[in-house]
Amino acid sequence: MKRIGLIGGTGPEATLDYYAGITSGARNRLGHLQYPEIIVYSVNIGQLVELFEAADTDGVANLLLEKLEALHGAGADFAAIAAVTPHMVFGELAARSPLPMLSIVEATCERAKGVRLERIGLMGTGFTMASDFSQEPFLREGMTVVLPRQDERELIHAKIVGELESRIIREETRQAFLGIASRMMREDGIDSLVLGCTEIPIILDRDYLEIPFLNAAAIHVEAILDHCLAK
Repeated sequence: MKRIGLIGGTGPEATLDYYAGITSGARNRLGHLQYPEIIVYSVNIGQLVELFEAADTDGVANLLLEKLEALHGAGADFAAIAAVTPHMVFGELAARSPLPMLSIVEATCERAKGVRLERIGLMGTGFTMASDFSQEPFLREGMTVVLPRQDERELIHAKIVGELESRIIREETRQAFLGIASRMMREDGIDSLVLGCTEIPIILDRDYLEIPFLNAAAIHVEAILDHCLAK
């Protein structure tokens, strides 16, 4: 098995879910007591958020590259980031990283392509929904990406930062998210919903509506395991 390097802390709750998903997935594939080695570098999410808010993509890239170099020095064979928003600088990181990297956006796009989705709704942080990086792979494959309205994006971002990053689960928040998804189905004709933030599955933990919910974090975990176990 290849040794996994994971940049976590972006946020901490999703990092816990990644660790649990990787270990349980390995056990299901390999049997009892068979687990990969995982090196986790948990970054300070507050520092990253400040850089995102300042639109300092160079600062984001340099900070994450420092963590990738530390993971490489600790013996990791490849790396993944347990969050979507930092993937705004994934191209630069992949070019400069001492480790091969697995993209959550590319993995999710491959899943959507595999099940022949065409018109995808996207929820994520405000940074993710405002950036092209989260849409480009889908557009390249001929899919359409539909975003929530601006007021809906603001609500989603506020709930992610104010509640889900701390694993605060409120039924009113779940219903608000589902209301947005229902409106997008009705008015925008989406045939699926990408949960494009690794904290959203904390509250949308299954397919609640008549369309598939693509859990980007779970898809990423599967891709990490596939790479870890590949010979």
